[in-house]
Amino acid sequence: MLCSIFSFAQESIIGFSKESAEKQIELESKFEAKLKTTNLDEWMQKLAARPHWVGTEFGKENVDWIANKFKSWGYKTKIKEYQILFPYPKVRLLEMTAPEVYKAKLEAKAVEGDPYTSQADELLPSYNAFSTDGDVEAELVFVNYGVPKDYEELEKLGIDVKGKIVIAKYYGSWRGIKPKLAAEKGAIGCIIYSDPKDDGYYRGDVYPKGAFKNKTGVQRGSVMDMPTYPGDVLTPGYAATKNAERLDRSEAKTITKIPVLPISYEDAQPLLEALEGKNAPESWRGALPITYKIGPGPAKVHLKLDFDWKLVPTYNVIATLKGDEFPDEWVLRGNHHDAWVHGANDPISGLVALMEEARAVGELAKNGNKPKRSIVYCAWDAEEPGLIGSTEWVEDHIKELQEKAVIYINTDGNGRGFLNVGGSHSLEGMVAQVAKVVEDPQTKVSVSERSLARKVLNGGENSFELYALGSGSDYTPFIQHAGIPSLNLGFGGENAGGEYHTIYDTYPHYKRFKDPKFEYGAALANTAGRITLRFANAEVLPMKFQPWFKTIKDYVQEIHTNLDEMRKETKQHNHLVENNIYDLTADPTKEIIIPKKKEMVPFVDFSALQNALTNLEATIDEFSTIKLEDLNDNKKEELNAILQKTEQQFITEEGLPRRPWFKHQLYAPGFYTGYGVKTLPGIREALEQRNWEEAEQQMTILAKTLNDFNEYLQNAISKIES
Repeated sequence: MLCSIFSFAQESIIGFSKESAEKQIELESKFEAKLKTTNLDEWMQKLAARPHWVGTEFGKENVDWIANKFKSWGYKTKIKEYQILFPYPKVRLLEMTAPEVYKAKLEAKAVEGDPYTSQADELLPSYNAFSTDGDVEAELVFVNYGVPKDYEELEKLGIDVKGKIVIAKYYGSWRGIKPKLAAEKGAIGCIIYSDPKDDGYYRGDVYPKGAFKNKTGVQRGSVMDMPTYPGDVLTPGYAATKNAERLDRSEAKTITKIPVLPISYEDAQPLLEALEGKNAPESWRGALPITYKIGPGPAKVHLKLDFDWKLVPTYNVIATLKGDEFPDEWVLRGNHHDAWVHGANDPISGLVALMEEARAVGELAKNGNKPKRSIVYCAWDAEEPGLIGSTEWVEDHIKELQEKAVIYINTDGNGRGFLNVGGSHSLEGMVAQVAKVVEDPQTKVSVSERSLARKVLNGGENSFELYALGSGSDYTPFIQHAGIPSLNLGFGGENAGGEYHTIYDTYPHYKRFKDPKFEYGAALANTAGRITLRFANAEVLPMKFQPWFKTIKDYVQEIHTNLDEMRKETKQHNHLVENNIYDLTADPTKEIIIPKKKEMVPFVDFSALQNALTNLEATIDEFSTIKLEDLNDNKKEELNAILQKTEQQFITEEGLPRRPWFKHQLYAPGFYTGYGVKTLPGIREALEQRNWEEAEQQMTILAKTLNDFNEYLQNAISKIES
């Protein structure tokens, strides 16, 4: 391995001359040598010792401890407080009232060998944050994962959920989409459970014998409508400072319209077993020992929820190591510290890696290796209820960030396995180079080589690629609201288990099943730390736009392909409706709902977008000929100022339709996928929703965005060459 790293050091790395590249590789080797897995182990035991959701006493103890650690490593450290709305459950009642009576237990059981699960007085009850209050009773309908295609299937079967309570499985989409879509379809309540086929005994032994969810485990989580806007629900688009003007809770668009509650598969089984009606399609069936039926009824359930809605403090730790040459250029690196319960895996495994990385960087600085640019380490609060701590900080500092931030690098939970990286595609080449020099702890090849081997085995190409960022962690406000180039990275794939957001996400569970020796925690610190140091020390910011262009061009082709598929699907659907081929043999006592014909997909004019791409490709090719060795120091500074604002060229003031907080025209969480990304979201979602007029408008907006970027790069070329 040493030979391959040495030979790589002889090549230029992106953003560095040959001479500076050799110094940078030497610095990174010193950094790697300082990383200690014992620190990660010790700090996880400290930070995950007790539950610490937002607003808890132990959460504040952790904040103060983290801040003191950063200070001891030489960082100028401050704690930034915001006041946010947070609902705590007061009443949680779920009972089946017909055809039999069953009262849900709504309680996970402590397990032998894990004393953390016995901290009964401190454990947060299982619930979905930002469910609305409610007291409803109705027939039950099983809706599979509760995503759009499932409701299309229900329509074909002649089943309506209007006035009903739906029960949906976790997975298939982000949890908040399930009550959102159910409410749009007319349901009055929503229950979410983890089926053992997805997350339980079907996949492996359950905790404590194995890693997977036992019958009483329940996944907590927010159902805030984050695809509309994340952050504090009462201060959309501006910071939740102490004296901020706040909406009335009734005006908050991101609180669910119907009550929603998560339950275990132990509590779900009696409810599902009592359903009659049609058998569920084969793809809907889970692993419970029952016949999966859809309903509605005769199972009837009563759901009652009541929350204590109050403002609570949230604390971000902001630790800055001032740059030696460019102190007003910021490399931002973050991971959240709050958890639903103990949070050993989510988020402490990522946080302790960030802290060890920061300790090693601080030690290098004390020994005379100060970074050229300022490095800002951030430990975010209130990520779990809705990316709140990071969003409020970005909204509070957006103008300064847009002037000074050169990158935001995010991590979250971490475990054994393969490196996964998503982010701005202008960063793809730089990340690929870093991944070639980080050793995988298990296989002793590079983390790049290991990840590519899996990709090829699964039928992919042998090329390192970033995935596009949707949502689900603290990068969202940086890239999609402020236009800061961003990355999200972590290891996984050999750390499966059912602890996510349950009382079982504890230190003993993590040590047994996730990363027993914390080797992959050190690998994460090594990978993210090298990326951080490269951005901090690069002569020219390490960004390349030819891989970016190829990716955007591929996205446009995807939309073309999807349109062709929509045309075929529409033609087939209308044929079935016209010929009454759909199976509508529903319960004869129920009204049959006959599917409607769909409007045919019209011609969609891509010419303006294609012309913009053609012009941009030529400009990017010309821009890519600028060579670092041809630039003097003044020209390097000019080029860095240009590169620092490139991601902001994809931000539009009007933002996306019906959700202007999301301003990036290339990447956004899907309106009906939540965490899942929608690339070129304005056009793509308009077409998916069959809103042809809006699709034309969004085509014009995207074409203008790309034309403006083309002009920005042309002006940059002229400036650099003058």
